[in-house]
Amino acid sequence: MDTAGLHAFVTVADTGSFSQAAQLLFLTQSAVSKRIALLESQLDCRLFDRVGRQVLLTEAGQALLPKARDILASMEDAERMLGNLSGHIGGRLALATSHHISLHRLPPLLKRFVDHYPEVELDLRFAASEVAYEGVLRGDLELALITLAPEHDDRICACTIWTDRLQYVVGRNHPLAQSPQLDLSALTRYPALLPGADTFTHQRVRQQLAGQGLELNLGMSTDYLDTIRMMVRIGLGWSLLPETMIDDQLVRLDTGTEPIYRPLGYIHHRNRTLSNAACELVRLLETDV
Repeated sequence: MDTAGLHAFVTVADTGSFSQAAQLLFLTQSAVSKRIALLESQLDCRLFDRVGRQVLLTEAGQALLPKARDILASMEDAERMLGNLSGHIGGRLALATSHHISLHRLPPLLKRFVDHYPEVELDLRFAASEVAYEGVLRGDLELALITLAPEHDDRICACTIWTDRLQYVVGRNHPLAQSPQLDLSALTRYPALLPGADTFTHQRVRQQLAGQGLELNLGMSTDYLDTIRMMVRIGLGWSLLPETMIDDQLVRLDTGTEPIYRPLGYIHHRNRTLSNAACELVRLLETDV
């Protein structure tokens, strides 16, 4: 059983497709199939069922998957640890960032990093905080720059770098714009424009409303805060946005409630070795505080 076969197995399991796995691994579909067939022969069991166009894990495949992830993560960790001994800052750095951080926080810092370390191959992915969190847990990512969850898995190391103060806002032509001082019940008469239900912002709005026995009147939902700001500007509803995004086209609403602060920062897996490149990016982030 070799790592190439395990890597092919995990990639097919994640994508549910031999063809997509082949694209991600830069192999032909035939080569992926051969690696899976060899692995199945070595283990003397079938790992996938092919039902129509679907590729599904068998019971044996489901049992193998977490072990395969652990083996690959351990191999990568060992290679990284040995590579770090040279002190060289280069190689691939798999990093995810939320869209908000990538637009409003990261550019100057990332430019400094790229300018100083041109030998680092930056694998930069844009993902919702919850997706990036899972990527770090699985070992697909070394680092993620996200909105930090109030509670997190013990396997995750999290550090706050920035703090956003959030404000309730409406567009200048919204009915509530004429009454900037109001209570939360006034908000429930109009649609809210918020990120998805599993996000920090959405959950905090629901918590504040529930604390006064109120229910959210949800209009549209998107995880792109810049899109939400645009929709609020033209009067489609109210939202809760970071102060750094509030411009003269928006009116802040004073609801008399406790301020809401959103921690932004980086996470990495506590039990895995960070590459020299990742350590240097962390150093730059912490210097930026």
